[in-house]
Amino acid sequence: MARLLTGGPVAEAMCGPIRRRRDALCARGVEPVFCMVRVGSRESDLTYERGAARRAASLGVKVRCFSLPETAGERELTDVLEQVSRDPALHGCLLFRPLPPRLDTPAAAQALDPRKDIDAITTASMGSLLAQSSIGFVPCTAAACLELLRYYQIPLQGKKIAIIGKSMAVGLPTALLMMREEATVSVCHVLSDRQDTRDFCRGADVIISATGCQGLIRGDYVRPGQTVVDVGVTVGEDGRLRGDVAFEEVEPIVDAITPVPGGVGAVTSTVLVGHAVEAAVRQRFPQGLPEGDF
Repeated sequence: MARLLTGGPVAEAMCGPIRRRRDALCARGVEPVFCMVRVGSRESDLTYERGAARRAASLGVKVRCFSLPETAGERELTDVLEQVSRDPALHGCLLFRPLPPRLDTPAAAQALDPRKDIDAITTASMGSLLAQSSIGFVPCTAAACLELLRYYQIPLQGKKIAIIGKSMAVGLPTALLMMREEATVSVCHVLSDRQDTRDFCRGADVIISATGCQGLIRGDYVRPGQTVVDVGVTVGEDGRLRGDVAFEEVEPIVDAITPVPGGVGAVTSTVLVGHAVEAAVRQRFPQGLPEGDF
């Protein structure tokens, strides 16, 4: 039986420092607030939105939600993002992705002030990730994967990492973070030949799957000794959340695995709130809070 890498303990360990920084801000008259912007009503987005709102409330951070209909046009979306950028009371913004295919995600993202981009949707933030500069923030889910692996002391240096999915939201930024940890990284496109993907997975020490393809990673993709991080979230026909990994097949084989739900999601929402608090610090106190304040 594999070790279950649940997200709850990881998130709780992160909450203390976030709460102390939030309290230090409030003591100086600054109440951190962030917003979430959603187009349509995908169940996976709604689930994350509810979880993030609960986590924010538990940490004393306020949230505003902007919900646009599935039929919203690009101008409607950019108007909301420009409004967020102009509002000094809003310190951070999360835009749910992927957007409907008819919307130009890069064009919409550029309407957001990079200082408020707490999930790395702008060009400035992604460039910062590549250059390892201090502008913007690492995408929340990518950061959550690293936080989870560190918490459970899964070694990364010199290890082989297979990342399934090459999205700008998760796959590619996660690859960059793993490379910073001196791991050897392979990124597999979900549409690649299945035999190639299977071979990459079986040869890896750690598999991170972020495709949204339910049950993609099956028992013949894995071997004993591996760690599997399941980032994908889809809603099954029974209304339950499912991951990329066929859990019942994979869990008896590998050494460690994250569940869905109950795995990366809780850590991701905590990273998001932490980014919002840090964004408030950067905007109001560019030189940083005095260390004695938290």
